[in-house]
Amino acid sequence: MIARMLKKYFAAAVAAAFSLASLAAHADTWPSKTIRFVVPFGPGGANDLVARYVAEAASRELGATIIVDNKPGAGSVLGSEIVARSAPDGYTFLAPAGGVITNAMIKKAMPYKEDDLVPVIMMAVSPSVIVVPADSPIKDLKGLVEASKKKGLNFSTAGTGSTPHFVAEMLKLKGGANLTIVPYKSGNEGVVAVMGKQVDATSEASPVVLPQIKGGKLRPLASTWNRRVAALQDIPTAEELGFKDLVIGHWAGLFAPKGTPVEILDKMNAAVNKALKNSELRAKLIPQGIDPQGGSREDFRRYLAAEKARLGPVAKAANMQAD
Repeated sequence: MIARMLKKYFAAAVAAAFSLASLAAHADTWPSKTIRFVVPFGPGGANDLVARYVAEAASRELGATIIVDNKPGAGSVLGSEIVARSAPDGYTFLAPAGGVITNAMIKKAMPYKEDDLVPVIMMAVSPSVIVVPADSPIKDLKGLVEASKKKGLNFSTAGTGSTPHFVAEMLKLKGGANLTIVPYKSGNEGVVAVMGKQVDATSEASPVVLPQIKGGKLRPLASTWNRRVAALQDIPTAEELGFKDLVIGHWAGLFAPKGTPVEILDKMNAAVNKALKNSELRAKLIPQGIDPQGGSREDFRRYLAAEKARLGPVAKAANMQAD
C-alpha cells in the first residue's frame, strides 16, 4: 500500500518536473508561432482599438504575428475565462478592461479564479469624460450636481459595473448628486441617448465622446483620470474641480494564463513597452484621447491592487449586482 502511494507520488513529481522543464525550454525559443490577444469585447471599442494597434507594433518587436480575437459576452467574463483556461505557453493573452477586476465585485459566481490571470502590462488608458448635451443649461460639473439636487437627473451607463456606472456612483457618494442610473447595452448607446436628450448626462471613454465634442454635439464637464486628457487639455479633471478621489479610467491591460513562464511574461512586457514608445503608434492613439502607459509587471500589479481597494467600497455602497 505504502509502496504504491510512494510510486504514485514519485510519478506525479516526475511529471511536474518534466512539465516545468518543458516550459522553461519552451521559453527559450518563444515566440515560434502566432500569438493571440483575446479581447473580451466586440470590435470597434477603445480596448479593441488599443489591442490592435499594440499587437501590430509588438509583432514587429517580437518578430512574430499577433492576431486579435474578439470574444465578447457576459460583461467580459467569456473572453477572460477562455484565456484563464488556456495553456500557459505564451501564445494566448487577454486584453481586457476594468471588468477583469470589478466583475468579481458584482457577480455572485465567477467561472475562474482571480489568480488564474497574471498581469503583464498596462497598455493604455482612455480617460472617461463626463458630458451633457451641447445646449444643456448645465455648464460645469458643480452645476451638474446642483441641478441634480434640485430635480434629479438621469445618467446613462454601459450597464452594471461599467466605468460609467462607477462614475455615476462616485458622483452620488462623493458629490451628493441625485442621479437615476439608466443602463444601456453599450457606452455608445448611452452617448446617443444623451445627444438625443433621452437622458441628461453620461460619462464615456474619450475616444467615444471626442468626435461628438469636437462636432459640437456634446459639452464636456470634466475628465475622470488623474491628469488631463492629452487630446483635450482644456477639460479639467474632476479632482481639479474639487471632487476628491473621483478618478477612474477605461484602461486596457494585458494578462496571461497562470503558469506562463516568467521569461515569456518579461519578453512580452519588454516588447509592449517598446511598442508603446513607437512614434507611429503614439500618433494613432493620442489624438483619439488614448494615453499610452507601459511600465513593469509589478507596476501593473500594484495599480490593480490599488483599484480593487478603491472601487470595492464603491460597488458595495452602491449595492452593484449583476447576473
